[in-house]
Amino acid sequence: MRNFKQKLIIGTRASRLALAQTALFIEALLNAYPDMSRDAIIVKTIKTSGDRNQTDRLDQIGGKGLFAKEIEKEIVNGEIDVGVHSMKDMPAVDSLELSIGCWLERSDHRDGLISNANLSFQELDAKSVIGTSSIRRRSQLINLRKDISINALRGNVDTRIDKLNKNEFDAIVLSIAGLKRLSLDHMISYIFSDDEILPASCQGAVGIQMHSKNDELSTFLSPVNDSKTERLCRLERDVLREINANCNSPIGLLAKEINNNVILSCEIFDHAGQKIYENKLEELKDLSNDLGKKMGQDILAKVGQEEIDKLYKLDNDFNYTP
Repeated sequence: MRNFKQKLIIGTRASRLALAQTALFIEALLNAYPDMSRDAIIVKTIKTSGDRNQTDRLDQIGGKGLFAKEIEKEIVNGEIDVGVHSMKDMPAVDSLELSIGCWLERSDHRDGLISNANLSFQELDAKSVIGTSSIRRRSQLINLRKDISINALRGNVDTRIDKLNKNEFDAIVLSIAGLKRLSLDHMISYIFSDDEILPASCQGAVGIQMHSKNDELSTFLSPVNDSKTERLCRLERDVLREINANCNSPIGLLAKEINNNVILSCEIFDHAGQKIYENKLEELKDLSNDLGKKMGQDILAKVGQEEIDKLYKLDNDFNYTP
């Protein structure tokens, strides 16, 4: 029987944000196991396909799973014990060989705007150029303001901010959770409310992936797991699985607990920024396990699988000009 307190190998991407999220996991581990030495934890950085290709759009080269597959391969091969992932970047369908061993407590789920002139979203001039790589954000921003321009922006958080500082964009939109983890949230000039922009499924949540048949490791990770985050994020992922959608699709999803109820909200947009679906389901917390599947079935009844499949990839130029 292996003692993971004596040695645990963690795989992660090498970006500052990925390493910051790995540090959060390590601190959670050490809090759960005060007798575990920091020296027993080995961090291995892994370059993924998504890191190597910083030019092409994600929907054209295989989706956001490109940030995970090399890490997943090393877990399957036994080269690392666990992988650290931003769960919004993970495909909705889990591999049979792999599972999420634990979830860290979800951070701020919202999107934030950083503008060169420290302006709010409403204060931006018409035809201001906003940078994003997200098809979801692209559609949501166009829905809110059809007089602004959207240009594609790939790269890690530091790269994107550097391009903003070089005046290649008037503003950029990023996850607030990522900015907070990098202590860059002071740069935010506007926070989008949930009524304006629903986040991607699981935005702000970090998952620790492991081999699904490793019962000893599952037991070891159990004290680190945030059950509320797991419960709500699984509902969001259930919606995507039910409609065979992808984390790259223009779909906003958010599950919240309010008092003893769970509220699941969903919005779907076409690539022209038109909202084609909006719904909110509420259920008692103890009865909410099927809420994601119910939402997915409602989407299929009202929108249809054929229309959902069309949203998987943006066939036209990503850039939008009014």
